[in-house]
Amino acid sequence: MLAGLTLLPVALILASNETGQALVFAALLLAFFREGMSPLILLLLAAGGVILLLTLLVPKVWLLGGFTVILAGAFLLNSKLWRHHLPLSLSVWAAVIGMVLGVDFFINHVLQAHQRQRIEMLIDPGKDPLGKGWNVTQSKIALGSGGWLGKGFLNGTQTKFDFVPEQSTDFIFCTVGEEWGWAGCLVVIALFMTLLWRILLVAERQKSVFGRTYGYCVASILFVHFTVNLGMTMGLMPVVGIPLPFFSYGGSSLWSFTILLFTLLALDAHRKQDLLR
Repeated sequence: MLAGLTLLPVALILASNETGQALVFAALLLAFFREGMSPLILLLLAAGGVILLLTLLVPKVWLLGGFTVILAGAFLLNSKLWRHHLPLSLSVWAAVIGMVLGVDFFINHVLQAHQRQRIEMLIDPGKDPLGKGWNVTQSKIALGSGGWLGKGFLNGTQTKFDFVPEQSTDFIFCTVGEEWGWAGCLVVIALFMTLLWRILLVAERQKSVFGRTYGYCVASILFVHFTVNLGMTMGLMPVVGIPLPFFSYGGSSLWSFTILLFTLLALDAHRKQDLLR
């Protein structure tokens, strides 16, 4: 049921080449977890992500050898594993091998050319700093040049002279960093964290399951947008077309986030009526 709610929209969005928007549906996992989804699913997804990242950074022989040594060492140190967990351990070992060996097929035959380029730039942004890595390189220069207090409003050289592409939309955070520095970035992050915390408090005081679930979905969607946007601006995540909520220029995103919040406020305003039903 949960897989159908998430995978079907994701498949339709991926078919239209909107990878960034498909990532937003990962936020629903947090709401599902609040409503009773097994934490094992989140652990498996996190482990899969770590293995995928290590496969891109570490030679496959080292990764497989290291995992095999760790598994063999665990069996040698605890003989009970042989009797009680041998089938499960072998299944995990086979799954890891399959993931490691399947990464090349996934990257070369499933991902599109521009998606492969984004992953390559994430691993080695200096490989093509004047071409594919231009956006991220200039964004990090803008963030670093802001220093502690920034250069002042509209005084950022990287953004003022258009060295950073999409600086008013996807890379708006580097504009904040260059003009207002580390202090301004800290204020923006603190404001977002406060907003998310308030949304979670509103969600928890809802009297209906729908209201609580909707509140967690709103918080999760905003959190994913915020995290991915900051990550790609700082070169910690691949570049995808995800705006920074309430900062990036664009009427559709602003309307969408505003409607999400106003709907939650409307549900909260009528939460007492749920007690009378």
